[in-house]
Amino acid sequence: MEEILWLVIGCLGMILTILSVKIILIRQSIQEIRERFADRLRGETNTLITISGHDRAVRELANDINVQLRKLRDIRQRYEQGDRELREAITNVSHDLRTPLTAISGYLELLEAGEKDGETLRYLSIIRNRTEHLKQMTEELFRYTILTAKNEEKVCEEVVVNKVLEESVAASYAALTEAGITPEILLPKRPVTRRSSGKLLSRIFENIIANAVKYSDGDLQIIMGEDGVIVFANRASGLDAVSVERLFDRFYTVENSRKSTGLGLSIAKSLTEELGGTITAHYEEERLCITLTFPGQG
Repeated sequence: MEEILWLVIGCLGMILTILSVKIILIRQSIQEIRERFADRLRGETNTLITISGHDRAVRELANDINVQLRKLRDIRQRYEQGDRELREAITNVSHDLRTPLTAISGYLELLEAGEKDGETLRYLSIIRNRTEHLKQMTEELFRYTILTAKNEEKVCEEVVVNKVLEESVAASYAALTEAGITPEILLPKRPVTRRSSGKLLSRIFENIIANAVKYSDGDLQIIMGEDGVIVFANRASGLDAVSVERLFDRFYTVENSRKSTGLGLSIAKSLTEELGGTITAHYEEERLCITLTFPGQG
């Protein structure tokens, strides 16, 4: 009887050992799947997931994930192809529009130099305004395609962010003055440095300031903390919570701002993310707040 008992205990021990080894192997296979799946998503590689384990259920799981990875890869390729074609189309249209617009501007200058009555002057003024509007949109579309492509100006170096911000405000001072805006600026005294691109930071700041020129009711507050968080705030009664949620969308324009292609903040968002930062918009009590955050130690 005792021998049978020991035999049963031995069998149970072997079964437990086999089960333990199987569980360990399954856990290892699942860990492999998790790590390789994360690697595929991170690296956008065309290779599929392979595992060293032989458990049927786990291998079926890996195969199912590979099916979805193939679909994801096809969707990504179609998206990238479509995005590339869109940029090329916009670039071509921008180039095609530049030549006739330049010619129109030249003829307008000749007409404006000659003798004309009041009615002619009024019509010429309308034509001039519409022509300048078209030129502005063409340039903005062209800049958008350049800036959203692989950016060759992304030269990362130690940048004093508050200095770049101060220079950007100075560069935009004429546009702010023309709009009747005297900005209130509060910057930290000590340098706030980030490993970033000074040129791209300037474009981000200037696009946000240009947005304030379009939508502000006459004020602009720029506050930067020592942690590097930057807030651009202004009263904007022409906006609402719904439109603010879409300010970063490509080509979205607010109804009361027809002079814009809706690309300024979209470009700012694209460049901010390219530099590893975040940009958000918040609207409360008719006040628009755009917040920029760049990671790193100051």
